[in-house]
Amino acid sequence: MRLGLGCAQLGNLYRAMSDETARAVVDTAWERGIRYFDTAPHYGLGLSERRLGAGLAARPRDDYVLSTKVGRLLVDNSGGTGERDTEGFDVPRTHVRRRDYSRDGVLRSLESSLDRLGVDRVDIAFVHDPEDHVPDALDGALPALAELRDQGVLTGIGLGMNLASVLAGFVRRADVDVVMIAGRYTLLEQPALDDLLPLCEQRGVAVMAAGVFNSGILASPTPGRTYDYAAAPAELVARATRIAEVCLRHGVELPRAAIALPAAHPAVASVVLGASTPEQVAANADRAAAPVPPALWADLIAEGLLRADTPVPREAS
Repeated sequence: MRLGLGCAQLGNLYRAMSDETARAVVDTAWERGIRYFDTAPHYGLGLSERRLGAGLAARPRDDYVLSTKVGRLLVDNSGGTGERDTEGFDVPRTHVRRRDYSRDGVLRSLESSLDRLGVDRVDIAFVHDPEDHVPDALDGALPALAELRDQGVLTGIGLGMNLASVLAGFVRRADVDVVMIAGRYTLLEQPALDDLLPLCEQRGVAVMAAGVFNSGILASPTPGRTYDYAAAPAELVARATRIAEVCLRHGVELPRAAIALPAAHPAVASVVLGASTPEQVAANADRAAAPVPPALWADLIAEGLLRADTPVPREAS
């Protein structure tokens, strides 16, 4: 299985992380064979990009794949002394995000990202969360990225969001190479099977499956866990608990199954996992390498906890 490291946590998602821990997260990912790293200006107002760049600085640039995102420009907030970020990251509000899906905005965003990352190129650029800016993304951001791809500046272009139906609409209307779908193709729910994943498979668009723990509930389905970055509703906690019980019957911990399922779809090129500690990186790598008994998937389907049309991992030969 190809694993990627999602780097929102490097931007102090939910809680602060030290620079030393951030470096250890990247180092451990590298030691465990991970060679795909995804970040964004949005993550910690640029902190994630700076930390990821520092962690990769000594690595040969041709040995890894790096993606970042466009659509949120970081604008100086010099009058915000003492303020904290209001969008989930434990960082000073030194900048504010301004949505900009124009050609100029895309070019400025990428230039700033390269500076923070300390590299001369990224491999993949995603248009980030453009669901409320579809015309601008189609007319501005994507054509600008396509120009850079045609010039050889980028290897792949696409979009990243957590709305499968909107993402499918973009795949139909634009020439993209890759998409990142967050939280909509997981062990808990599979709406991306309706349209997006078959469409990507048909068109040869690679899929990066992110948010496979649904932001926490599939890591441990207990009250207080998050789903889509908010407190998980009781009915979803109950469903996740039932899934965990089936996994337990087969000697499989819930997170292991949550990683294995999305990886089995033929359109999925990578499962992208975040981590707050190097120990989490190592544990996820171990989970990804461990087989899951085929009978587990059969039981989930039989008990109405998994769609019958979901591709499941094949038994190792």
